[in-house]
Amino acid sequence: MTPLVRLEGITKRFDRVVANDHVDFDLHTGEVHALLGENGAGKTTLMGVLYGLLPPDEGTIFLQEEPVSFRSPHDAAARGIGMVHQHFMLIQPFTVAENIMLGVRSSRGLLLDAKAVESRLAALSREYGLLVDPHATVAGLSVGAQQRVEIIKALNREPRILILDEPTSVLTPQEVTELFGVLRALKDRGLSVIFISHKLDEVMDISDRITVLRDGQVIRTVQTNETTREALAQMMVGREVSLTVQKPSKDPGEPLLQVDELEVVSDRGTPALDRVSFSVHSGEIFGIAGVAGNGQTELAEVITGLRPTAGGRISLAGENIMERKGRDRSDRGLAHIPEDRLEQGLAKGLSVAENSILGFHRSPPFNRRGFLSREVQPHAERLVDEFDVATVNTDVPIRFLSGGNQQKMILARELHARPDFIVAVQPTRGLDIAATGFVHRRLLEERERGTGILLISTDLSEVLALSDRVGVLYEGELMDVVTRPEEHLDEIGLMMAGTRTASSRAVHSERSGGS
Repeated sequence: MTPLVRLEGITKRFDRVVANDHVDFDLHTGEVHALLGENGAGKTTLMGVLYGLLPPDEGTIFLQEEPVSFRSPHDAAARGIGMVHQHFMLIQPFTVAENIMLGVRSSRGLLLDAKAVESRLAALSREYGLLVDPHATVAGLSVGAQQRVEIIKALNREPRILILDEPTSVLTPQEVTELFGVLRALKDRGLSVIFISHKLDEVMDISDRITVLRDGQVIRTVQTNETTREALAQMMVGREVSLTVQKPSKDPGEPLLQVDELEVVSDRGTPALDRVSFSVHSGEIFGIAGVAGNGQTELAEVITGLRPTAGGRISLAGENIMERKGRDRSDRGLAHIPEDRLEQGLAKGLSVAENSILGFHRSPPFNRRGFLSREVQPHAERLVDEFDVATVNTDVPIRFLSGGNQQKMILARELHARPDFIVAVQPTRGLDIAATGFVHRRLLEERERGTGILLISTDLSEVLALSDRVGVLYEGELMDVVTRPEEHLDEIGLMMAGTRTASSRAVHSERSGGS
């Protein structure tokens, strides 16, 4: 079968970094072809070349075996290629219809033809099940609805090829199911889809073929029905890895962290957390589920002392820590794995050794009369060895380590003091499968030791795999706390989208005084 599109020898460099290294890729009519790889593997760069966002340094794009050159996305769109980016390209104050009009020539010349756009939007909505209100302001739509607008915006140009870049990263489970239904409808109508992802379960579910990228190179292209998750994982990281989280059953201990009626204001001056209450026990992992931007960052910051509260109380081991600063909370046994490792967790200009004692550098044995002691170097070397950090030596600036090894150093530093409680925020973001497994194992070891852990992650599969209980945050409100979360995926997904279940309605009623 002649491919609809074929990439041959595509190479793209950014200074000395080779993002795509002589990549070959093809797409057939009416198929979903997944482009699978870890973060940084070169997936988005390759599709940026195909969509005209980036000029290739080497290689050729063939469209139905005709060599083509795209100088811009407009050129690609004119030849039937559409793209929905990971970060939506919508104008928030505009309505759905106004966003659809952008960049499309009006049938009325210089005048907008709103009625024609709304008619076309309604037709596309009916045909593909992409239900949206054309008069709704984008800023008021859910993330899932905004993605539907992005897809309609692309379909309005009548593409033959649709590129979706990490389309499920901000969706609830129900929204993922809806999206996959749309993709199957597109495929049935002969449209071809390139599905960019690093999630094994999703590509196994939706794709016909899978191409695996690693370090900018194609490792292999396989038929989806002829491979396994384990085989794909090995292709992604270059060695055999375990995909199963072994979480032994464990009875939690006494309450360790207690959050009562917590109220927090965001940087914009709007409520970020609204009367949030929960407890975390020793020997328990308490997960926070929710679409990004629903108060998770503020929750972590206020517990670790990085943000003030507007009301409520936080207790650690029975002690009110509201007036304690971040350093004092650390002295009380609170460890923090921050959301942004380079900006919040590490000092980029300092060495591996110096970063290994951040937060402990003022105290013995690392500080002697105001100077760093000789204990720093052997301490850092022990941590590097114990946590399998890949580095030439401990004098290397931390910025030269890979993301996974930077994360391991943060983990090593925070855990070496044997904390009583850990706030872990997006602990595996940007890590490969092997490094992710390592972080998961260490958190579970801390749980086994009796440490209490608050796990905040937008990766729902991670939250479900590690957590003993899960609280769902939506628009700053704790909808409910779910025990045995792996058995209540649908309920959690609904609450992530703001829909109250029977139990969450009862919780809300109780907090509202029965009103």
